Amino acid sequence: LYWAGSGTGDFDVKLNGVDIASERNFSLVQTSSQLPFFSAFAEVTNLVLSTGNGIYTLSDLDLTNVITPSTYCDNATNFGGWAIVIVYKNNNLPENQLNVYDGLEAIPITNPVSAITINLNNLDVKDDVGAKIGFIAWEGDSSLAIEESLKLNGSILTNSLNPPTNAFNGTNTITGSSDLFNMDLDVYDIQDNIAIGDTSALIELTSGQDFVMINTVITKLNSELPDATIVIDKAELKCNTRIVKIDFTVFNVNSTNFLQANVPIAVFINGQFFQFFQTLGQIPIDGSQSQSISFTLPDEIITDFELTLAVDSNQIGVGSIKEIIEDNNLAQTRISIPVLPKYNLLENLTVCNEGLKKGTFDFSNYKELAKVETTNKVTFFETFDDADANVNPILNISNLKVTTPFPVFVRIEDLQGCYSLTSFGLMTENCPPKVYNLVATNVDGFYESFLVDGLRDIFINFNTEIYNRWGNLVWKGNNNTEDWKGNANEGSYFLGNELPEGTYFYIIELNDINYPIPLNGFIHLTK
Repeated sequence: LYWAGSGTGDFDVKLNGVDIASERNFSLVQTSSQLPFFSAFAEVTNLVLSTGNGIYTLSDLDLTNVITPSTYCDNATNFGGWAIVIVYKNNNLPENQLNVYDGLEAIPITNPVSAITINLNNLDVKDDVGAKIGFIAWEGDSSLAIEESLKLNGSILTNSLNPPTNAFNGTNTITGSSDLFNMDLDVYDIQDNIAIGDTSALIELTSGQDFVMINTVITKLNSELPDATIVIDKAELKCNTRIVKIDFTVFNVNSTNFLQANVPIAVFINGQFFQFFQTLGQIPIDGSQSQSISFTLPDEIITDFELTLAVDSNQIGVGSIKEIIEDNNLAQTRISIPVLPKYNLLENLTVCNEGLKKGTFDFSNYKELAKVETTNKVTFFETFDDADANVNPILNISNLKVTTPFPVFVRIEDLQGCYSLTSFGLMTENCPPKVYNLVATNVDGFYESFLVDGLRDIFINFNTEIYNRWGNLVWKGNNNTEDWKGNANEGSYFLGNELPEGTYFYIIELNDINYPIPLNGFIHLTK
């Protein structure tokens, strides 16, 4: 409770009927009139706590013997007034700073105008947002606006009720009242008048005519700041992929305010900015938020690299949020690019064409031939996608019948699950035919027709000619005709008839670039 007035003072008053005695007194004498003025202070915390919101009435402030027509009235400085300053703690804002400076000092009225200065010390400006300054001043007159100013750190303070040249005009910016007459209860925003890191501020007050006394100065500074930190919980680059997966946690510990949502998180690779992510929601004081992100590693990164996550950071590492500590926003880790298993190249496997480019293959020994490390596992697949996904392996690798050319994809996997892929081909070739030179049409079985192993459906364009012993052509055939069974399909005499027993001669044109010389020899035909 502050009360003040003309004279040397009345230091015993009542507040809501309760006796209040001054605990500290302040006084001054006006230079021009030599009249004294006073103010008094008493703590009324218990009374305010017990009364709460409502009407407060000050009584027994008796100045009747002091204010007389020949003294203060003639001087136009007859006044009395009171105010209660309530300082309270908001538990949601535990670190706000509130400083109260009191005393009683008059603004000098000089020509030229000179200022009274008040140094506010012991400040600790951590956040300028929402910073305010308030005053209790006495004896200001709204009709006197001559070079009457209030400055903080060299800049004039003003608001909607207090013009730049009439700072002390009987107003209350809390309630919007302009009829307080000889008292000012004014509050100003000072966000633009102080800077983070300031430990003091300078107040300057001037008046060209109005007699004004400053009783109390109050500053409110915010220290409600978050403190974003980040920890990389897990970072991995899996084998055979360029996808980097990261689990991380953003903390807001040792803070005095929540960390807002959608705070940018910059990703740097080897110190170079790569891309942005952001937090998902608001993080409370002493809270945290875990997230998972993934991205594709640039193609130019082919060796181990350093990954940096920077919370509250732009592309050059500068944050946009004011924090308690500004240089603890980084988390770093080194990520190794997995070394894929080494393997031996496998040659294509070629077997004889069994017809229509079909072949039977045994590549079971390739399991060991492919390995460089004996502990690796080797599996074979029909497609690249199956090998990559490790599904549908080829199980019969010792007796596989396929149509060629047939690619086989090989997966070489180490004990850590990293794998390499390679391949080889299954091929067929036209091997030399084997001629059986006996045709016995009188028995069922192997020799009932002219048999040539490795010819039909292999040398697709072959031509066979059969001659009798006199050199006459008696039969012609190819891949589209039946094998010769001792009948004639050429020559007028034997056309359509069975040929007699005897010795015949064959010529087989394979029509294959690898076999330019025809097969030829004799055949015994028996009946």
